[in-house]
Amino acid sequence: MDFGGDFGVDLQSRLLEPLDALHGPRDPAAFRLCLVVPQSGALGMIGPSALDAALLAAHEVNAGGGIEGSGSEGWGRTVAGAAGAARPGPVRSAERRLELVLVDGGRAPRAVAAEVAGLVGAGVVEAVAGFHASDVHRAVEPVVSGRVPYVFTPPHEGGGRLPGVVCTGVDPGPQLAGSLAWLTRCHRVRRWALVGNDYIWPRAVHGAARRAIGRTHAEVVLESWVPLGGVGPALQRLVEGLRRHRVDAVLVSLIGRDLVRFNRGLRHSGLDRRLIRLSGALEENGLLALGGDDTGGLYSCMDSFASLTEDRALALTERHRALFGPSAPVLDAYARGLYDGVHLVAALAARGSLLPDDRLPLTVRRLLHGTDAAARRAWRSAPLGPSHPRMHLARAEGAELRVVQSFPFPFRSPARDAPAPAPDASSLAPNTSIWK
Repeated sequence: MDFGGDFGVDLQSRLLEPLDALHGPRDPAAFRLCLVVPQSGALGMIGPSALDAALLAAHEVNAGGGIEGSGSEGWGRTVAGAAGAARPGPVRSAERRLELVLVDGGRAPRAVAAEVAGLVGAGVVEAVAGFHASDVHRAVEPVVSGRVPYVFTPPHEGGGRLPGVVCTGVDPGPQLAGSLAWLTRCHRVRRWALVGNDYIWPRAVHGAARRAIGRTHAEVVLESWVPLGGVGPALQRLVEGLRRHRVDAVLVSLIGRDLVRFNRGLRHSGLDRRLIRLSGALEENGLLALGGDDTGGLYSCMDSFASLTEDRALALTERHRALFGPSAPVLDAYARGLYDGVHLVAALAARGSLLPDDRLPLTVRRLLHGTDAAARRAWRSAPLGPSHPRMHLARAEGAELRVVQSFPFPFRSPARDAPAPAPDASSLAPNTSIWK
């Protein structure tokens, strides 16, 4: 796909369909990244924002000269072939153009995993990155582990990962703890409800929420589950349950269209003006789909919002608008995470550190927080450099999410001059989030 003519700019990003990647001609000097982003399903409505962000990152890499190899830096130079055998890593003596191969991550987990497995098995992609639901993530993980690196960028459920898989998003404990405590205190919440889609991420969210709420004077009085795409038929039951249990606040762990439908249902019932609502998945495009909110009681907790006035956030917004125009979708937290994920893959490739094994999470930590010349060279094509996020609590004000409180991210970077410890697979097994 060539987007340059569509936007009136020289967009230096090439986006390929899987069939084109498998059967079309290939530039042997190109570096192909499999991009797994929802274009359909519950999260399909926020897919365009994430796709914009990935294209922007790829454009910046290529406009900066491509992925420049670092030669032999001692960080590993082999990757696994289609059958799992070691083969030489990509040629690093020249700059390589970054190409994206788009897989629709909004379909059934098995379908997504099968398509990714076909691309990896054919040897037409060298890494996988994406934002998609955790059930899709868990299906993709085993088909790529040990074969190519896989960078998963959205908030996730925590826990261990297979070799060669790294999570750059936040897990539920640090995402929720500060916001739940702040809302419970400021709104004098006594009775919480938990409402979520019935799959792995909301279940982990609810577990973390129960622990966090247990540390306050409040209690959880109701927990309800809804199948993906099933809010419509369940809406009356959900509303009646909230009323019957005299709930003060509800943690909403629904995603995409289900999240929008639930909030619309609360608006129709009048409960939207009585309940405090907190979501770990509400972003600007979802708020727009809801038609905005002026109740003062709808909140979201994520590591990025478009309303942030920090220099890096403003610069990313400006770069996006300059390339795609003012009518482009808002770069929400999912999109910004994927933007950073694509740049991370490029930096790892430039460093010679795309390792599909247990060393990847530690390697990522070293690269994100490194201050030496080699780390700076790896980020040469990332004009904004690596991200160092914080958690934010934002309140809906019309069609915008305005940050009302920020919380330190629970990550302690290594001492400035301390040597990085040797990779230890056993120490990484419990949780391979780079922020743990």
